[in-house]
Amino acid sequence: MGRPLASAALAAALATLSACTGSAPTPAPNPASIPASSPSALSSPAPAPGGRPFAVTAQDQFGDPWAMSFLPGTRWLAVTERTGTLWLRDQDTGARVEVTGVPAVVAAGQGGLGDVVPAPGFAENGLLYLSWAERGDGGVGAAVGRARLVADGATAHLEGLSVIWRQAPKTDGSGHFSHRIAFSPDGAHLFVSSGDRQKMEPAQDLGTTLGTIVRLTPEGAPAPGNPFADRGGAAAEIWSYGHRNPLGLAFDTDGRLWSTEMGPQGGDELNLITPGANYGWPRASQGSHYGGRAIPDHAAGDGFIAPVAWWNPSVSPGSLLIYSGDRFPAWTGDAFVGALSGRALIRIDLDGERATIADTWDLAARIRAVAQAPDGSLWLLEDAPSGRLLRLDPAG
Repeated sequence: MGRPLASAALAAALATLSACTGSAPTPAPNPASIPASSPSALSSPAPAPGGRPFAVTAQDQFGDPWAMSFLPGTRWLAVTERTGTLWLRDQDTGARVEVTGVPAVVAAGQGGLGDVVPAPGFAENGLLYLSWAERGDGGVGAAVGRARLVADGATAHLEGLSVIWRQAPKTDGSGHFSHRIAFSPDGAHLFVSSGDRQKMEPAQDLGTTLGTIVRLTPEGAPAPGNPFADRGGAAAEIWSYGHRNPLGLAFDTDGRLWSTEMGPQGGDELNLITPGANYGWPRASQGSHYGGRAIPDHAAGDGFIAPVAWWNPSVSPGSLLIYSGDRFPAWTGDAFVGALSGRALIRIDLDGERATIADTWDLAARIRAVAQAPDGSLWLLEDAPSGRLLRLDPAG
């Protein structure tokens, strides 16, 4: 019989996992055997070239990774692969276990298995939240579900998976699902980013959840007090709208919600999210349409919320972390962005509601995800095809 991965059962489950000689967990590759992404690539244990203030070590390699989360009260790092696989990786041994019971996904274009986030109280309740692209009437759309993570020896599975929210409407195409997940600091509200599915104008239509950030209860219902709940014809779960493809979602230590958003041709954004606000897409942007067709810039009095910081040309921000550890004490409270086309890790100095792009470190690979380990180290996932898992520690 399986057991939830809660604190009471964790030690026994991990001991069984390490000792099992039958269906053994997948060992981690030797970091020395993990190919570098370029001739000037990251090395171990010396600091990376160019005077970066951190040393980088390659820990593992995945097929098509998309997101990761360290699971409280355990030694596990959970990693999703876009093609539909969820892994648990032991932080001490590097052994990997594939989790069964993951939902069927539509793995095409930008779609597939997306975010993985532990519930508040995960160490006691074992609940995981996942996002993915699913097929249904009308086409494809993002979904969010939750399930209990259960381990038994060298196996792990999801128990009681249920869909708690669906992007609406479903439509054709395979882009701009977004489906990032973040809990409010008090654990009372679940936020999900919902991309415009490359349809643009629905981002200005409050009757859909395309191009929005939604606020839900942990069970998936529209949260009480949402700004458009009493407006006829509006989707009750909308918190903000006018978004294109928000692929980063994180709270700072003062409870402010921030989002990184991929712009069109130029105009990638860092936004401070406030309830009921319209962020302008596709009627205002610091970028232009592909092919060069102009979009009006954000301007005072246009009725839209301008980004706090932006990039032109694009860096393609694929994730967002706000650092709260002490292993890099000078960076506590700063934001870190994984850049895809920018092939970099970006540090943003946050000062209240202001933001300054402070450092852009060229890592010679598309950075898909950034996470903070319990010990305060920073971990990165390179995008496919390299797919490496990297650990960052202070240099020296």
